[in-house]
Amino acid sequence: MKYLSSRTLVRAIPVMLGALLSFTAMAKTDVILLGTGTPVPDASRSGPSTAVVYNDRAFVFDAGGGMVQRAIEAAQHKGIKALYPTNIQHVFLTHLHSDHILDVSELAATYWWRRDEKLSVYGPIGTKKFITGYYDMLSADIRLRTSGKQPVKNPTLYQVNVTEYTTGNVVYNQGGVTIEAFKVPHGDIRPAFGYKITTPDRVVVISGDTAYSEAMKDIAKNADVLVHEVISDEGLAKLPPFWQKYHSSSHTKTDELAKIANAAQPKLLVLSHILHYSASVDSVLEEVQASYDGDVVIGNDLDVF
Repeated sequence: MKYLSSRTLVRAIPVMLGALLSFTAMAKTDVILLGTGTPVPDASRSGPSTAVVYNDRAFVFDAGGGMVQRAIEAAQHKGIKALYPTNIQHVFLTHLHSDHILDVSELAATYWWRRDEKLSVYGPIGTKKFITGYYDMLSADIRLRTSGKQPVKNPTLYQVNVTEYTTGNVVYNQGGVTIEAFKVPHGDIRPAFGYKITTPDRVVVISGDTAYSEAMKDIAKNADVLVHEVISDEGLAKLPPFWQKYHSSSHTKTDELAKIANAAQPKLLVLSHILHYSASVDSVLEEVQASYDGDVVIGNDLDVF
């Protein structure tokens, strides 16, 4: 075996560091909103879904109704090829409310016979049962495509790899991307998760659906992008008492989010899953800005940050 001399190694170090810095400089992380809606029907907002794309790899967080169409739009009209349905390999679920999962089956089924790898879905206990329901729902379609005349290069690619967890932990760590699930308080659903995504060039935190959480201040500390759900104080105050009680235990009010943002100081706060009811959607931004002077925007479907 040939060994390099110390002098050769010393000379090589700047070259290796230069190559590493060059690679890091080329690395690019984008945050794309594929759905900013809520259970309240809204033609301009698909169900909750946020994608983080790093070096042409897509990591999708939640897949509400309409997410697949938005992903196709992002791929075809914004040039984000990683979000073409067959290129998406990883989906992380915050919780199993219907508005966050309805397009998981849509994504798994879309052009599955053109996939190179199975879709992987990560989420709380109950995710495997949900995926089994997808198999049952499409059993006739799967049988016809796998045993009929349609050319299918791999008849198992309709299947989904599922990873379940009950506690917060690092749930993905490959290729320079680390994804950590952390518990959040969301009413009666337990567990519910948010996610912290760390790449070589950015830190992104996605709150999922959550009531006010002191822990979020530390989790999102100095994040490059914090995508956080929110409910309007004005809109909430006009709801019947039982709805006020429910939402207060399940969602973060604008004044509470301002408190979190003031402590965490993210470089950019993106408002998503915006519950505003009789108040205007713009009022939500105004309410947050009343107590927080950092960079904050209302997220809309297909925004890229």
